[in-house]
Amino acid sequence: MKLKVLWVGRTQEEWVRRGIDEYAGRIRRYAPLEIAEAREEKGAAAEAMRARECERLEKLVPKNARLVLLDERGDGMTSPQLAAFIAKCRDSAVPEMVFAIGGAYGFADSFRSRADRVLALSQLTFTHQMVRVILLEQIYRAHTIINGEPYHH
Repeated sequence: MKLKVLWVGRTQEEWVRRGIDEYAGRIRRYAPLEIAEAREEKGAAAEAMRARECERLEKLVPKNARLVLLDERGDGMTSPQLAAFIAKCRDSAVPEMVFAIGGAYGFADSFRSRADRVLALSQLTFTHQMVRVILLEQIYRAHTIINGEPYHH
């Protein structure tokens, strides 16, 4: 199963870029991975910014993909539960799984309704930059759990 991670805006911090590269490389040992950035909207009302950013994200989501949105109001999941979810999708012949991180104002309702799952990484609030690395680390951790490797203990 192919994996795709989408987010709004460019990665600005060098340490975040290094973290992204590290975990993307680790994930690619298990599955094909694509990372794509949608242009961030600026200078509009929050609702308009959400709508425009989600239009850009929508264009990056293949029609047959399973879409998981990262949102602070989403469902919580443990790392083993995430691993089981990814494995179930893989075993159900889902061709592509897409994880999307929204912009500063989150997702438009229309895009949210398209999602197969809305997931919260934590009850804590993280910067959008940090969430990129945390999500990739959790996807990597999920694959080590699926493969019975000792990374997760």
